Amino acid sequence: MTALPPDEIVRAVERTLADRSDRAPRVENATRVSGGCINPSARLRLDDGRSVFVKWNTQAPDSMFVTEAAGLDALRDHSGLRTPEVLGVGASPGGSSWLLLDFIPAGRPSPEFWLRLARGLVELHQPSAGPFGWHGDNYIGSLPQANAWEEDWASFWWLRRLEPQLRLAWDSGFLRGDQEAWRTLERGLPVVLEDVPAQSPSLLHGDLWSGNVYPSAEGEPVVIDPAVYRGHSEVDLAMTALFGGFAPEFYDAYADATSLSPLYDAGRRDLYQLYPLLVHVNLFGGSYEAGVRAARARVLKML
Repeated sequence: MTALPPDEIVRAVERTLADRSDRAPRVENATRVSGGCINPSARLRLDDGRSVFVKWNTQAPDSMFVTEAAGLDALRDHSGLRTPEVLGVGASPGGSSWLLLDFIPAGRPSPEFWLRLARGLVELHQPSAGPFGWHGDNYIGSLPQANAWEEDWASFWWLRRLEPQLRLAWDSGFLRGDQEAWRTLERGLPVVLEDVPAQSPSLLHGDLWSGNVYPSAEGEPVVIDPAVYRGHSEVDLAMTALFGGFAPEFYDAYADATSLSPLYDAGRRDLYQLYPLLVHVNLFGGSYEAGVRAARARVLKML
């Protein structure tokens, strides 16, 4: 993948911006933005003094960025969390798909950074009636994420989350030889998830690790790169704890505003972390197998 966007994407960005304004801004220069491991990205400086952000991929399906854009809009519509404004999404004649966003410069976190993030997440997680899933499939990283509606949360978590990633791992030669442990976990899901309210899912960010949150220049939290769907609110909380980076005051503020089930600490956090761990096996290889087996063992202790 190239470090800077191809000319065809730059020209597509200029056409998109021209359609949104009375004049046609030109891209003066591009600067690589680091941090993403799936898609290259860059800051584009315009001749009118503004900056925009573009990410692209020469091999990803066009729908990957379309669904990401829809997820950013959903987060903005259903919470006070700040997300970049979607300016455009498309595909260039050369085959590269791209996503154009408002550029929000990074800064230092304000004293209320973690409190504001927790409150925004609580607002996002307000339950509403309906099934679990989403209006269409999307992506977790570069992997397809199935979101077909399910009335039962345990069924959704197995059929739409764990089983597809597990089968992909098996097909790639990972996590072989322990199918019976997975069958035991599948049978036990209704027990582990027995107190999850039926027909009251929350909107989830879906991939809320520390790399997808940063402070703006004003110090407020900005969330990016969602993989949204309607599910159990503890999924986002478990994801924040998987790779670290979230301060204790974030968890204190979240707990003060909502009630967590005792089952979360007893092993449900591990159940929800199994999904991103399996995703990491399929994206990055066998170094994550030990983490998968350790998390699964803690869940099985509940049974």
